[in-house]
Amino acid sequence: MRTTVTLDPDVEALLKRAMREQDRSFKEALNEAVRTGLRKPAAAAKSPRFVQRSFRLGRPLVDLTKANALVGELEDAELTARMQQRRSAGA
Repeated sequence: MRTTVTLDPDVEALLKRAMREQDRSFKEALNEAVRTGLRKPAAAAKSPRFVQRSFRLGRPLVDLTKANALVGELEDAELTARMQQRRSAGA
């Protein structure tokens, strides 16, 4: 089958490299790349499952039952400090 294909610059560079390395024509390199690319999705689907490793960090150093209250207090303190900086910078 004869067709016109517009290649992105990076794909063109990869194809030219494959032509040089494998001593193939444009047609041969393109056909092999398409064959390989169309076969890979089936192999990629069988990749190993990602497993997140976890570690014990010991007992928490603060009471986490009141973590939201602590975050609120820290945010309030930061906002107050910012407001005071603006007032002193504007004066």
